[in-house]
This record gives sequence, structure tokens and C-alpha cells, in this order.
Amino acid sequence: MLQQTTIAAVIPYFERFRKRFPTVADLAAAEEAHVLRLWEGLGYYSRARNLHKAARVIVDELNGQFPDTVETLQNLPGIGPYTARAIASVALGHGVGILEANTLRLYSRLIELDQDPRSTAGNSLLWEFADWVVAPRSASAFNQAAMDIGSTVCTPENPDCPNCPLNPVCCSLKNNRQNEIPVAAVKKQMSDVTEVAFVLRRGRKVLMKQYQPGERWAGLWDFVRFPVSTDTGDQLRHLRGNSASGQRSLFMNDAVPLAEQLVQQQTGLRVQSPELLRQMRHTVTRYRIRLFCLFSDKVSGSLNRSSGLTWKSAEELDDLPLSTTARRIAGLIQNRSRH
Repeated sequence: MLQQTTIAAVIPYFERFRKRFPTVADLAAAEEAHVLRLWEGLGYYSRARNLHKAARVIVDELNGQFPDTVETLQNLPGIGPYTARAIASVALGHGVGILEANTLRLYSRLIELDQDPRSTAGNSLLWEFADWVVAPRSASAFNQAAMDIGSTVCTPENPDCPNCPLNPVCCSLKNNRQNEIPVAAVKKQMSDVTEVAFVLRRGRKVLMKQYQPGERWAGLWDFVRFPVSTDTGDQLRHLRGNSASGQRSLFMNDAVPLAEQLVQQQTGLRVQSPELLRQMRHTVTRYRIRLFCLFSDKVSGSLNRSSGLTWKSAEELDDLPLSTTARRIAGLIQNRSRH
């Protein structure tokens, strides 16, 4: 859970997770959907799927015995060098160093690393330093202390160098370069994407799909969703550069007919008079996504059996693992159903 997530965000998830799955055997026996539902909101859902797979490997292939070396830990799904060494040092007491966001920054400044610490060469140097500097007989305390210094003192901006216990041996501080190091990584180019989530309702049920292995958000459920961009037709070419209200108006007038066509192609269903529930913006990896949420309860025709879609009641949505935006849409639909 602590991979790519802050401690403050993880704590409530960790407590709920441990309460529901107190042992590795309990986790191994669970349905993937239950695991994903408890993980919902943490993002990077492959972590949850790998955690579940790792529990099953431990129970089914290792007779319930947890691996106890860095090498054997890395044989488990989802466990790479950092996680393996964190477990080995903090939980098992092995004398190995670890490198994560906070120690990467701390160690880069200590040795005044003049290259991108995430590059192959820079990362290799830092791993060597982490193993060299760790106190082998107290690696657990040492590594946790290094992470704490990195998160509370050697911060990304305005590091508190005067109060840092390591300032006598910090090469960056000595040369007044603590604000230049670590060397900034080249920023990923962000791409703008427009998507439509179409909520189709018949009676008290809405149309849902479950993402399959290999797809984004595999294992999660979602409403009918598809990208609509300039590649899908000239209808959307004039969305950019308009005000928010102008974009909304243009979308409803020009893009909705296209969305209705795409819905019919995907589902076999025809929709009439859709309304715009909400417009959302969110970011996934290198994509800035503008999501238009449409709703229609005027649905006719027969659902394509090959569509992979199924009707779910509004109440059932509480138990389904949903993407973050799908959960927000589900809240809108459930509130609407109550009224």
C-alpha cells in the first residue's frame, strides 16, 4: 500500500484491510472483487491484484511460509527491489539498504549526486550507497530513520538543513547545492483526453461492465465509457479554446449524437434525450482526462450478448469495486434514486 501512496492516506485502508483479512490465508481465500473493493480509491490497482496473487502463492505453493530473503521475496508477484528490501530489513532484520522516494532524495544530497537519480546509472549508484551506509545489525531502525529524515527534514523544497542530524556529512549542504539536488527528472508530456461515461438506466437498474485482464482498471466495474476525441469526428474539433459553459453547450449539441451512436455500436441499445449529469476532470499517469457523464432512462432495444455488459441495481453498486470516477457517478445515481 505504501508504494506510491503517503502514510496518511494508507492508514485507514490498512486498518480496514487487516480487519477484513487478518491472515494471509484469509486474503488468499477472498474473491478478487472483494480485495479490489477494499482497495478502491488507492489507485494503481495492479498492486491489489498482485497482493492477492502473492497471498495465493504463499498459501498454495509455499505451504503458508513467508519468504525470508531478498531473492525469494522478489519471486512473489508485485514485489520488486524496494519492497523486498523493505520487508527484509524492517520486518526480518536483514542488513540491507532500501531506496524509495525519501531515501532517494536524502542519499542524493548526501553524496551530491550530479545525475538523475532515477536513471539507470544514478539509481545503481544510490543502491550501492544504500547498502554501504546501512547499519547491518540495526537495519530496521536505520532504514526507518532514514525514511523519516527524508520525509520530515530533507524535504523536496526548503529542506531543514540546520536541524538535520546528517548536516556535518552532507556534501550538497557543504557546497550549498541542497536546493539543486536531486537533479530533476524530465517531466512526462501530458496528453489531453476527452471521455464519456454513459449511465443507462432501466427501472432501478443501470448498465455496467467489468474490465478484463489486460485492460485499464482490470477487475473493476464501470459504466459504459469510451474516449471521444478529434480522431472520432469533426464534431469535437471546436471544443478546445471555449469557456467551460461553451464547451458544455457545444458538447451537448454536437458530441452527444456521436456518443449515442457509439453507445448503440457497443451495446445494441438506443438512447434518447440524454442529460449531462456532471463534467469531471482527473489525471491518470500522463493523461489529463475530461470526463462528460451522461444519463438517460429512455433506453430501447436489446442488449448485445457479446457486449460484456450487465444490468445492476443501484444498491448493488455499493459492493462492486469501481474506479474513482465511477464511484462518484454511482453516488450521483444513488442520490437520484432516493429522490
